[in-house]
Amino acid sequence: MGRWSTYEPYYVELVGKKIADIVITHHARTRWTDRVEQEKTGFSDICAFLWERMRDNNIKPYYKNEQEVYLVDDDLVMVAEFSVIEDKMDLAGNPLYKMIIVTFLGRMSEMIELRDLKSYYSWLRHSRRMTLIKNGRKRK
Repeated sequence: MGRWSTYEPYYVELVGKKIADIVITHHARTRWTDRVEQEKTGFSDICAFLWERMRDNNIKPYYKNEQEVYLVDDDLVMVAEFSVIEDKMDLAGNPLYKMIIVTFLGRMSEMIELRDLKSYYSWLRHSRRMTLIKNGRKRK
């Protein structure tokens, strides 16, 4: 990269963004070990898995209009955010992004609730609210 226009940074395109870096949060790594894989649990293992899936075009948005929840291999549900990498661009001058993996929710094949996230989270909020209401009654 020392000389201008000699090399282009490595990136893989995902939902219109050119991803040049992947960041795994500690929470995501913990969830990976709990819900996805027991043997290959290092940050480099998870990143290698995600790079391979992105290259093969096996990561897709969970919902068409939402760009936070993604499906890997039509089974694994993960939450990701994107941020622009400062001072890095492709040869055409377009910005490059880093994908920050917030968490892994699990596999749809193992957790049937993940098949419809909106109703699952609605149920989760309702059940938590009801628990709080019950606990509030006990204290009074």
